[in-house]
Amino acid sequence: MQKQALWSRDFISICISSFFVFMNFYILAVTLPKFVVEELHGSQADIGLVTTVFVIAGIIFRPITGKWLDERSRKKILFAGLIIFTICSVLYLFIADFNLLLALRIVHGIGFGMAATATSAIAVDTVPLDRKGQGIGYFSLFMSLAMVVGPFVGLTIAASYNFTVLFVWCTAFSFLSMVFGMMTRIPARAAKIRLQRSWHWRSFIELKALPISLSGCVLAFSYGAITTFLSVYSNEIGLEAYASYFFMVFAAAILISRPFTGRVFDRLGEHVLVYPGIALFVIGMIGLSQVSQPGVFLLTGAIIGLGFGALLPSFQTIAVRASSSGNSGLATGTYFVLFDSGYALGSYVLGVIAAQSSYRTMYLTGGFIVALTYITYYTLHHRKQMKVTDKDVSTQTETADAAL
Repeated sequence: MQKQALWSRDFISICISSFFVFMNFYILAVTLPKFVVEELHGSQADIGLVTTVFVIAGIIFRPITGKWLDERSRKKILFAGLIIFTICSVLYLFIADFNLLLALRIVHGIGFGMAATATSAIAVDTVPLDRKGQGIGYFSLFMSLAMVVGPFVGLTIAASYNFTVLFVWCTAFSFLSMVFGMMTRIPARAAKIRLQRSWHWRSFIELKALPISLSGCVLAFSYGAITTFLSVYSNEIGLEAYASYFFMVFAAAILISRPFTGRVFDRLGEHVLVYPGIALFVIGMIGLSQVSQPGVFLLTGAIIGLGFGALLPSFQTIAVRASSSGNSGLATGTYFVLFDSGYALGSYVLGVIAAQSSYRTMYLTGGFIVALTYITYYTLHHRKQMKVTDKDVSTQTETADAAL
């Protein structure tokens, strides 16, 4: 039988929509601290608060959006999220007070949580059933590219122009995300799914996705140290000129590995990717904690990129496959709630460790914490999977014996 096409018009358009959402996110992530200090005369604590309220709002609305996606019109949920996200991008042009900025960041975080969860869940639905791993891998690649392109574009604009120009570009990227999102044809959900509405806490969480989501939380805990502190760390060890190249190498490793990791997942299963991926991430983090030469510094970026590139789409695919029928949106929301929570908590805790010791100690600690993913993955997912397989084999053997 001929395989269904992966790169359909709808899959491409939803991937591009997600790319521009995350472009906006990463541009503001690296430029708002400067805006708070220079334009609003805020403090270092204010910078942290601007980030925190955005992340918390996104975390809260991810499971709510996941529930809505499985019960209501996915097209309406996607459009609502993208429209809120775009309107908020426009409003940055009129901010002249820190309290107004905080309020805007809360609403913008809501729009981000809705848009990011909706695009991810819809991308899963546009991928053929037998190519889920490959499709989610390519989808997450667009997010990874935004992680590199966004900071570069944001810092370049901020250095060459004023914040008005920067926010105009953010508005343009948000508008493009809305255009490509609206171009996506989204199949209607079954009526019986949309009618199952409840406000019990279990209706916001896909319980079957929790085990692998907890592994994603542990992974994100250490990943936060890379995106949050790498520029400061590179300055401390005299490699500040190579910080931007680190992220380029990191993204290149993900880009190079992504085509074959998705195929390996679909053909050989998740374990072939997850265990080597964790090992690469641990080796890269420990190496980063000891680095002093530019070449080794960039090499650790490549190693971490290969590990992260194998793990992130694998964990998300496992979460979706483990979910109940029709609950892919809820599973996606559950996974990213825990991933984002780990990211936020890790950024704070590892930052405290760095303040009390050093950045080298922080990255070394981060490497050991990533190693804990081995334990959570094997205990919560792999071992449970083996028990199910053994039970199925035993049942089949008993059936065969009875037939004889």
